[in-house]
Amino acid sequence: MWHGLGYLLGSLFTAAVALIALPVLIVPTVARAWASWHRRRAGRLLLSPRSGPVPVGTWRVLGWLGASIVTGLAFGLVAVLCAGNTVSTAVTVPLWWALPAGTPAGGFAAGVPLSGWGTALTLGTVQIVVFAALTYWLVPLLARLHARICVTLLTPSAAEQLAQRVETLTETRAGAMNAHGAELRRIERDLHDGTQARLVAIAMRLGAARELLGEAPHMVDRLLREAHEGAEEAMTELRAVIRTIYPPILADRGLAGALTALGARSAIDTALDIGDLGTIPAAVEAVAYFTIAETLTNAAKHSHATRTTVRVARDGDRLSIEVADDGIGGADETLGTGIAGIRHRVLALDGAVRVHSPAGGPTTITVSVPCAS
Repeated sequence: MWHGLGYLLGSLFTAAVALIALPVLIVPTVARAWASWHRRRAGRLLLSPRSGPVPVGTWRVLGWLGASIVTGLAFGLVAVLCAGNTVSTAVTVPLWWALPAGTPAGGFAAGVPLSGWGTALTLGTVQIVVFAALTYWLVPLLARLHARICVTLLTPSAAEQLAQRVETLTETRAGAMNAHGAELRRIERDLHDGTQARLVAIAMRLGAARELLGEAPHMVDRLLREAHEGAEEAMTELRAVIRTIYPPILADRGLAGALTALGARSAIDTALDIGDLGTIPAAVEAVAYFTIAETLTNAAKHSHATRTTVRVARDGDRLSIEVADDGIGGADETLGTGIAGIRHRVLALDGAVRVHSPAGGPTTITVSVPCAS
């Protein structure tokens, strides 16, 4: 009740401020900031906190502004009426004798003169009970109604959500295609400059050894030894290239086993909490693995953290990942490619990324990816 009463009184005050400052609030940037604050406030009341800019158009925001002024004033005045009459009656009844003779009662009994203790106590008790009941029942109801109106008007419709999703997927698809092209060029360069060069050297040594066979055994032995060493180095480089595409450990141990090995190799103490993941598509496994690997690397390099916590769970058809550290915070994805790379990988699968890293820490990165197989 108290939370709802405080919410409605705040809505009444902000509606009055908005009415006075309307010429300023109709400026789109100011209106969106005002709406974002109100949406967070309504979300806290409904226990569904919302952050970030308002995801609707300017006309929807301006429409909400008008509705918030009307509902804020109306619902706020009802709250003042209920709570105010409860308090004023509780104060007036015991002091009825100090009032001028014939003073009428207030509230719904207005006009009835207070002529004695019987009238005062009877009317006062009934009014206190009625207005207290209205405050207890009606005020929270109106508060939730006001909050739901606010959230509903500032939440995109199904068509708007679909349009935003298509726009996001179009952008992330372009980013994913660019990243995929860059990844293919890197793989081609690694294979051309590394593995292919070693295989050419091996072929040349084997050809020279075949020509010298029977003529210079000691040279043949040296060439075969160098070819053998080159083959091992080529295999090592080839495994390194393959590991950047799809870590073999995922195929061998699955995501849970791969993350356990990743945590064991981490440069800082890492606690793992892995739920029952079931069957997950290989693309999602790879994104989850590289996301956690990159986040642990960033924590070790930049955050001065001493401990990280990794939680991985499956909720229906979505895989949720949370990586938190006790470092200094202040992570900024515009200053490097780590978090931006994570975001590109996740958004390409129609997932979501949230980074919470205030100055002074801690840093928490939350990822949600569809994983329906």
